[in-house]
Amino acid sequence: MAEPLGGSDEPLHRAFFARPVLTVAPELLGRVIIHTTHEGVVAVRLTEVEAYDGERDPGSHAYRGPTPRNAVMFGPPGHLYVYFTYGMHWCANAVCGSPGSASAVLLRAGEVIEGVDLARRRREERRQRQSRDPAATAVRRSVSGHELARGPARLTTALGLDGTQNGADMCGATAGLSIGAGWPPGAEDVRTGPRTGVGGAGAALPWRFFLDGERSVSPYRPAVTRRRRGP
Repeated sequence: MAEPLGGSDEPLHRAFFARPVLTVAPELLGRVIIHTTHEGVVAVRLTEVEAYDGERDPGSHAYRGPTPRNAVMFGPPGHLYVYFTYGMHWCANAVCGSPGSASAVLLRAGEVIEGVDLARRRREERRQRQSRDPAATAVRRSVSGHELARGPARLTTALGLDGTQNGADMCGATAGLSIGAGWPPGAEDVRTGPRTGVGGAGAALPWRFFLDGERSVSPYRPAVTRRRRGP
C-alpha cells in the first residue's frame, strides 16, 4: 500500500479511546499512527493489535493493580503506555476506557506508509547496536518493506518510540504523536485469535485482532514462559 495520507491523518478524538478495550481494539485496525521527530515523519497503518483488560485480565500488567510501571494505564484514555521488555524491546499501547480503570491496546504490527527510508535506517541502526559482531555491521542489509513494523518491537523502532513517549497524549496538539482516521476495514476482513505469548488463564482469550491477508501481521507464537507480555 503506497497511497498518500491525504485527509486520513486527522487525529482520533479522545472519545474514540474512552470506550471498552474490546470495542476500541478492532477499530484501531487500518488506523494510522504518526510520529514526528527532528529526524522526520514516520506513519504506520496498523494491521495487528491485542486487547488487555487491566485488573480483569490475567494477561495484563495491571492485573494486580497500579504500580509505578503501569500508572499510565490508569490515567486518561488516548495516552500512550510504553514499556520495556526482555531487557531489549520497547512496546507501545493505546490506553482505553475511563480514568482509574486500566485497559490498553498493544500495537503489535503495521505497514509503514510514510517515512520508509527513516524507518529502515532506524531498524538497521538498532540491529547494528545489538549485533555481537560489530565488524559484521559494516555491510548494510536491506529490510523488506512489510517487515519494517512487523511485531511490537519493530513497530516502536520504525516510529522512533521509547520510554520518553510513555504517557504521551495522542489526542493533544503538541505531542508530535497521534493516531489518525486511516482506512478502517470491513468487518469481514478482521480476524481474531489468542494473544501472542500469553499463558495461564488468559491464554485462550481471542483478543488478538488482525487484518486478513496482510503480510505485515506478525506470526503467532504461544506462551513459552509464565511471564506476562501484554500491557
